[in-house]
Amino acid sequence: MTSFPRHDRRRFLQTLGFSAAALLAQGAAPRVFAQSAGRNEHLFLFGDWGAINAEPQQHVSATMAAYARQQRIQPAALLTLGDNFYGQLDGGVSSPRWQTQFEAMYPKADFPGPCYALLGNHDYNLEPAGKTEAQLAYAAAHPGTRWTMPAKWYRFDFPQVRPLVTFIMLDSNYQKAIPEKPSLSPEERAAQAVWLREELAKPRTAPFLVVCGHHPLYSNAGDGKVLIAEWDELFRKNNVHAYFCGHIHDLEHLEFAGHPTSFIVSGGGGTTLRKGLEQKSTAKNQFAQGVHGFTHLEINRDRLVIRHLGVDGIQLHAFSKSVNGSVQAV
Repeated sequence: MTSFPRHDRRRFLQTLGFSAAALLAQGAAPRVFAQSAGRNEHLFLFGDWGAINAEPQQHVSATMAAYARQQRIQPAALLTLGDNFYGQLDGGVSSPRWQTQFEAMYPKADFPGPCYALLGNHDYNLEPAGKTEAQLAYAAAHPGTRWTMPAKWYRFDFPQVRPLVTFIMLDSNYQKAIPEKPSLSPEERAAQAVWLREELAKPRTAPFLVVCGHHPLYSNAGDGKVLIAEWDELFRKNNVHAYFCGHIHDLEHLEFAGHPTSFIVSGGGGTTLRKGLEQKSTAKNQFAQGVHGFTHLEINRDRLVIRHLGVDGIQLHAFSKSVNGSVQAV
């Protein structure tokens, strides 16, 4: 992994921040967005971020901070969509990568809220064992961290007071059941399936329901048949408003006519980008671009607004979704 002396790294990040801010100031980014009536909350989402070569990740994190300042917002939380640490995590909960690629990479001054995280396929490994366990144990070992991963699958309401969204965070690492590709055990997979049905059946006070996992059900790279078989009908039956995922190293938005769920890929957080963007999904491609970037989720009681932003802070695609499921370009 690229490493920097403390003073050099600070200068590097400041330069990135100034570069992103300069682009925004020059009019490369859209205007400051009009706020919807009522209370608005903001989250930034990104997946596939903790690469060994940290430079693309540094560009994305600096742009996120510059964009938030330019838009005069402060995201109440970050939400990461898996593949948090590529390669080894030597030292487990004490690895220096926690500081260089999480705590300092997304500084508390810019992102003071919690960071809700889930596991991707690169977060499982055998040699040395323990990368998955370290991510589950990190918060307990470091009181005060924003890192939030209480279990391999979990639910949270956001915000906690008068919630606007119920988030269901899942472990989608089903597909490999061979030693070289560790994943959920069959027992864990069955337990998660029971839990998911129970959670979706519970009464909700939040107007919106969002599910997140690492792997896509539908993407321009192709459809995930295993996850479709397990989850698609549940999403339809329970009127899930959106499914966010990573894994495909790009930014995407797909829709089906008559399907209550919008499918959004945000896999541009810092690793090597996907090559070849030909349409291979049965869903209708609304947007796909192989770029580094992140997703801005703006929420009030009436609608979700989902914006894909490139690494230069330029809005690439945006749409809104109402409580009743209607989708409109923004």
